[in-house]
Amino acid sequence: MTTSLASSAFDSLRLDAVPDQNTLRQVYELPKDTAVRKQMTELTEQTRRLIGCSSLVLIASADAEGNCDVSPRGGPAGFVAVLDARTVAIPDATGNKRLDTLQNVIATGRAGLLFVIPGRTTTLRVNGRACVSTRPELLSQLTAVGKPPASALVLGIEEVYPHCPKSLLRSGAWKPEQWLSADAQPTSAEVTLAQLRIPELTIADIEQAEADSLKYRYE
Repeated sequence: MTTSLASSAFDSLRLDAVPDQNTLRQVYELPKDTAVRKQMTELTEQTRRLIGCSSLVLIASADAEGNCDVSPRGGPAGFVAVLDARTVAIPDATGNKRLDTLQNVIATGRAGLLFVIPGRTTTLRVNGRACVSTRPELLSQLTAVGKPPASALVLGIEEVYPHCPKSLLRSGAWKPEQWLSADAQPTSAEVTLAQLRIPELTIADIEQAEADSLKYRYE
């Protein structure tokens, strides 16, 4: 997964990058007391309800060498199960079968979650220990997409932090009038075709493959 960055803008900017945390702190004011105080080590009734309203969660993980990954998981609101005040479980629905996130969790035992609720500008950050479970009695509870998953990512909560709405407000993510038109963006098929670099493939081939995969998105 390591990519060479030789002769890139990164190499130039890295030369005079911020060298340590003390130097970084000199650039910013100290956080307000409320920004520190609202960090907790377990779920409240309110943050449980937020998770129950979320249909999208972003999972951050890293492998043993520190190579990072962020991967989305989605389902109907409430697809992430709250097992107790310090444990949540995310069913692993069918994807590309690379298993990047699950392999990273097995390697390091850590993960970070960012819960997103459509239409709401506040997000919820949940970090902690993590493992991958195939215990049947757990998987039988995680049927939000119609059947038990092959496995579940289980997170033992060490940090719960509600993020302020500024980033989503700035992005206009929930304002259709601010969205770019479809013809101003590369299509999913165009992006995939460029990534695959297989000369004999066409846009039509990729579009058909995407359509076929979406027919069976819950299997």
